[in-house]
Amino acid sequence: MQEWMLAFVDNFGYLAIFLMIFIESIFPPIPSEVILLFGGALTITTAMNIPGTIIAATIGSLLGAIILYAIGRALQAERIKRLLKGKLGKITHLRPEHVQKAEQWFARYQDKAVLICRCIPLVRSLISIPAGFAKMPLPRFLLLTALGSAVWNAVLVCVGSKLGAAWESALPYLQRYTDVVLIILIILLLAGIIYYLYRRHKNTDRNKNNKGKWIKTKR
Repeated sequence: MQEWMLAFVDNFGYLAIFLMIFIESIFPPIPSEVILLFGGALTITTAMNIPGTIIAATIGSLLGAIILYAIGRALQAERIKRLLKGKLGKITHLRPEHVQKAEQWFARYQDKAVLICRCIPLVRSLISIPAGFAKMPLPRFLLLTALGSAVWNAVLVCVGSKLGAAWESALPYLQRYTDVVLIILIILLLAGIIYYLYRRHKNTDRNKNNKGKWIKTKR
């Protein structure tokens, strides 16, 4: 698959960069790192240049982000809360309050979250969904997404241009960066689960104590 993508970029230049990054923004498994590094390398041997490659990639990122934003916007918090009150909530062990907390968290950090996450593998595309979910103003979302995407794209394109034919030598370093991010996300997820279980156990004990006090008072 990688060879086909590289051949596509080699033959169609900016258009291929735009299309591949657009698709990557919706389907994260497509390796944007490979596309951007290779695109940067092509600025040495073809008529492509660094600014044009960055712009094409950023426009692709922006359009892909708009689609995911629209999906998040269509979900709507109240609809999810209603679903969690039924069987879905019992299956997932999630409650409407969890949605409320997620909304509050994103409302507090939304600008930083959108801007920074655009430079983080694995979550750089998915951050658009909670942005739509929280009904973040579209102009602000587009501005932050464009800035964050431009930084990410510029770094990789410039590295690819600097390395030229040796652009693939940067891939192991990017993989390590991705691995570190993945480990951090797993740690945060586990910490969140532990904290949730702790709070749940604490609330259960509190309810038992309150029930015991009520029985004693009734007697």
